[in-house]
Amino acid sequence: MTTVLWDTNATEIVKTLAAERRAAGALASGLALTLVAIADEQHVPAALDAATTAAAAHPCRLLVVVRRKLDADDRLDAEVQVGGLRGANESVVMRMYGRLTLHAESVVLPLLASDAPVVTWWHGVTPDKLAYDALSTLASRRVTDTANGEDPLKALKARAKDYAPGDTDLAWTRATPWRALLAAAFDDISDDATSAEVKAEEGNPSAALIAGWLSSRLGVKARRPTSSGPGVTAVQVRFSGGDVLRVDRPDGYLATLSRTGMPDRQLPLKRRELGDLIAEELRRLDADQPYADALSEVTGESAEHLASRPADREHIWRDPERVATRRTPPSSKSAPPKKKPAAKKAPVAAKKATATKKKATTAKRATTTKGTRERSS
Repeated sequence: MTTVLWDTNATEIVKTLAAERRAAGALASGLALTLVAIADEQHVPAALDAATTAAAAHPCRLLVVVRRKLDADDRLDAEVQVGGLRGANESVVMRMYGRLTLHAESVVLPLLASDAPVVTWWHGVTPDKLAYDALSTLASRRVTDTANGEDPLKALKARAKDYAPGDTDLAWTRATPWRALLAAAFDDISDDATSAEVKAEEGNPSAALIAGWLSSRLGVKARRPTSSGPGVTAVQVRFSGGDVLRVDRPDGYLATLSRTGMPDRQLPLKRRELGDLIAEELRRLDADQPYADALSEVTGESAEHLASRPADREHIWRDPERVATRRTPPSSKSAPPKKKPAAKKAPVAAKKATATKKKATTAKRATTTKGTRERSS
């Protein structure tokens, strides 16, 4: 059952969630995490379906943030559902209007499941500066999808500039079957790699990340020739002994593994749905160092620089200029320190003047006393 709340607030949503849970006969939530999804109105059904698939393995509280008209009156509408068609999870679709769209974290924060990790997922266009987005500071894992951008390769560079441990990309998740198949094929190869190439559609971010992964692991620069697709169509690696390892997937379903001196093998390598990708990302909530290494190779950012960045971005988004000013090193041509003002020496001079005045007063009193005694005698 779905409960619709018009012009509501976070308190009413929490009460409705508790009431729906009691009505379903569940005394404890049993949630593994909170999944915050940011989506446009047209992508809400896809986000809900993907979260439902992922919730089959990871029961979660799904909070869908939909930013509507900024020039409208401030208002929050919500759809609350526990169980039912959504499986073992709880879902809240929040449609925000007016200036509330700029402060979505103020509504999301009271709805987070207690003592459960938070994963934020951007379904669609990702903010230009992920580190400054308020919803990213709430999560220990941040999932983006550079394939949805107008220029995916440019989006990869943007992700590298503000990368922090815990960031990941669905373009990297799509490459998991390719990486698993290639890693298994490398097990019995002792020769060093001399060249590598990844063929895919032009501007495919998954192909770029696979090439970056091969470069970081094999120590060779992987080329990226284009093909007609769909997605990644072939990966080839040449070795110093003359062997050639190649994986072809021209149709997006079945792959052929070829190796010099061995018969070809047919293996399933189907392009996965969005729900399967989200389910894979929810399995681990720690930093993904191979992704950071691949991203470094693709964008040219130093891998050590990416790994050294802190995972906690709290308060970074509040005032970027203030943070930049605080982190700016002082100039080497700074002005010399000023001399101490003379006023600081005034207490010493005043002390000497007081002592002189005190001596004069004592001498005067002694003279007056002596004259008085002489007249009295």
